[in-house]
Amino acid sequence: MLNQCCGPHRRREFLQVGALALGGLSLSDVLAARAATGRSSEQTSVIMLYLHGGPSQLETYDLKPEAPSTYRSLFGSIPTNVPGIDICEHFPLQAKIADKFSLIRSLHHDIGIHSDGGIIVLTGKRPSRLDPTSQSKSEHPDFGSIASKVRGMTHNSLPPYVTLPMKPYMTRPTYLGVHHGPFEVGDPSIPNFAPPHLKLAAGLEGQGLEDRKNLLRHLDRLRGNLDQSGSLEGTDQFRNLAFQMLTAPEVADAFDIQREDPVLRDRYGRNLWGQGCLLARRLAEAGTAVVNLYIDTPQTGPDYTNWDDHSGNAGRPGHFAGYMRTRLPYLDQALSALIEDIFQRGVDRKIMVVVVGEFGRTPRIATNSLGTGRDHWPDAYSALISGGGLQMGKVVGATNSKAEFPTECPLTPFDLMATIYRHLGIDPQVSFPDMAGRPIPILGEGHPIRELI
Repeated sequence: MLNQCCGPHRRREFLQVGALALGGLSLSDVLAARAATGRSSEQTSVIMLYLHGGPSQLETYDLKPEAPSTYRSLFGSIPTNVPGIDICEHFPLQAKIADKFSLIRSLHHDIGIHSDGGIIVLTGKRPSRLDPTSQSKSEHPDFGSIASKVRGMTHNSLPPYVTLPMKPYMTRPTYLGVHHGPFEVGDPSIPNFAPPHLKLAAGLEGQGLEDRKNLLRHLDRLRGNLDQSGSLEGTDQFRNLAFQMLTAPEVADAFDIQREDPVLRDRYGRNLWGQGCLLARRLAEAGTAVVNLYIDTPQTGPDYTNWDDHSGNAGRPGHFAGYMRTRLPYLDQALSALIEDIFQRGVDRKIMVVVVGEFGRTPRIATNSLGTGRDHWPDAYSALISGGGLQMGKVVGATNSKAEFPTECPLTPFDLMATIYRHLGIDPQVSFPDMAGRPIPILGEGHPIRELI
């Protein structure tokens, strides 16, 4: 019987660039968070490339060329500039800079469901109830919302948590309040890109900025469109704070990707993933605490699918290796450019790059009437970390000969999240009250990965 996977939501279903994604901003919380942080622009940042769908460890960073033919990677392995580290042949650009990243090959957990697996990876907490239809929403905030709560808005009015082109569908800020949700910016590769808030600000230039009634009308319309819960208080103080974010030159500068050298933009790749990584670097360097890139498909069209590489992914028949062969070079170009850029700019200690999905893929290749693929496999998968002042050029952990389960240094998403929080300067033992007033620690388990520290 064919094992049907309803799969994660496709990019097209989410890619809706609309009004400013800042609904529910509470005046008291924003002011308190801003006053409590008082940090400089040198605060640390995390850029996560969330590979939506669950990338195969065997076709990326944990190839098993000696495994039986029904298990081993369908791609060849190539050496990197670090002796002993081999990666996929479709990652030639990353192979040249392996001294600037480290691989974790022993991640594992126990949930093979897209949404619930994503909840574990992004929140550091296991869902209390699983949803096989993959429509579940998190009971706890993800690490970006936590960073927003703890660190608050930046000194230059940049939002602390940004997602692009859209937010992860399975997480929400929950008991922290909707104002700690992500700021969605859309697709930066489109012509004349500008995120929604800059479009609003552009309509208030020149003398119009002095027209208070005009400004309030714009802000009230914004509030009316977004705040269906009534949590936005229409006070002058809130409006002044919103006005500051809308018109701060530092905000406009950080989002203005056209300021970058066209040669560098070409180096990243003129597509969603490439320009997304470039914009993420700009925002992180400017002070945004967390930028989460939803790495689903780099382009639209029949040749592109996400990382859910079972047979029939996205309703398309065929061999998953063909889709991966198309997709992997996009990741190689964007990721290698991002890593090289942060090191060349000397911000590799400030910025940590994390590449991870919700789980891996089954070691045994499966074939059915729809084609050939690998199914969900949370028992063993890989992640990449670059920068963050960590040790680079290392491989942490190992799996058995078929990449079925960890055999050395088994690690969990909780350990990865503890490493992220350490870099962000966030104490994972701090608690926030949930809706019932119960104290919930930021992270209930997990420790920073000592092999990288």
